[in-house]
Amino acid sequence: MEHTELFERLALALAIGLLMGVERGWDKREDPDGHRAAGIRTFSLIGLFGGVVGWFSLSVGPLALLGGFVAVSAIIVSGYIMRARTKPEVGFTTEIAELTAFALAALAAMGEGQAAAAGGVVATAFLGAKEVLHSWIRRLELLELRAVIKLLLISVVLLPVLPNQGYGPGEVLNPYKLWLLVVMVAFISFLGYFAIKIAGPRIGSLLTGVFGGLASSTALTVSFARMGKTSPGMQPLLAAGITVANSTMYLRLWAIVFILNQPIGIQLAPALGAMAVAGFIGSWLLWRAREDESKPGATTLSNPFELGMAVKFAVLLALVMIASKLLQSWAGTAGVYLLSAVAGLADVDAIALSMVQMGGRDVALTVAATAITIAAFVNTGVKVALVGGLCGGMMTWRVGWVMLATVLCGGLGLVAGRLLLQGV
Repeated sequence: MEHTELFERLALALAIGLLMGVERGWDKREDPDGHRAAGIRTFSLIGLFGGVVGWFSLSVGPLALLGGFVAVSAIIVSGYIMRARTKPEVGFTTEIAELTAFALAALAAMGEGQAAAAGGVVATAFLGAKEVLHSWIRRLELLELRAVIKLLLISVVLLPVLPNQGYGPGEVLNPYKLWLLVVMVAFISFLGYFAIKIAGPRIGSLLTGVFGGLASSTALTVSFARMGKTSPGMQPLLAAGITVANSTMYLRLWAIVFILNQPIGIQLAPALGAMAVAGFIGSWLLWRAREDESKPGATTLSNPFELGMAVKFAVLLALVMIASKLLQSWAGTAGVYLLSAVAGLADVDAIALSMVQMGGRDVALTVAATAITIAAFVNTGVKVALVGGLCGGMMTWRVGWVMLATVLCGGLGLVAGRLLLQGV
């Protein structure tokens, strides 16, 4: 190793300790001299020592790193015991931070500078976020904590072990992809719950609608319909969130098609553009008709995580996918429009990607664009049916009239676009 490179690594190790020491020194600046556990000088020296030990470990082996870590740990534990005798309520955060500074400094000297630097910044951010983190913990309810744990279990633990391959008729059932949708439904419900709780019902429902439209407008519809069932006072806002998600879905669908097949994207622009505009206008009208959130019970929030509803939705989707595959085998190429309508019951992206691949070769551009539009029409109707089945009441009417307006505008846009392209 050249001397210049060694100096750079030791400088980074020192900088990590210095950064963490500045935060600890500022946090303990009111403590009298001699009563601070560690400050800017101690952390800087720990960082430099960690860098030297990390460099030694490259030459003589990992025992040097182990010996340095044991030595620092012994000093830190001894100091903690001495302070605890005179101040029983002393915390342990600074001691953990010292060990972290040593480990990151050693990592920097061993050649992992970017990871070490990022770790130092994150560690310093955590040290400085004490009040914010403690405030979050104080406001976190037991129901919400359990929801976080459940969401992590079904996504981080269960999802990776599921087989990512097709089963059933035409291998249409993929356990991994189906459970991924379950996770998505649960996550959007979770996101909507906390967005509304943090940002307030007026803004949180719309923000969640936009993000839900980019990810899965159907999943968001399921989540918000369930939330509307338990919180009737929030139904106008939740209905607005559903229609915003659906309008965002039209824009996302058009962008995907245009990127992959520009001729079809041009054909689709009038129809999907008209549907998006109509949907956003309807969402704004629903948002204006919201109830006063100051009324008791107007913003009552239910369980942020309900796995049973997400699983039922995945089962329903699996049944629709099987039916779609069987219909495709029966109808053949002559049933493109019928297939699009059936496919729209479950998902718009699947038929859109199929038409993108076939458009201009196996299927005419106008046929491909019309097929995607039909799928969008049907999928829009499915959203209304989901709201009716999961919530019912006035929320179905609110979502229904907006969705009807989007379909009518989409039909007019499709016809107008076809006439315009023929004139050109």
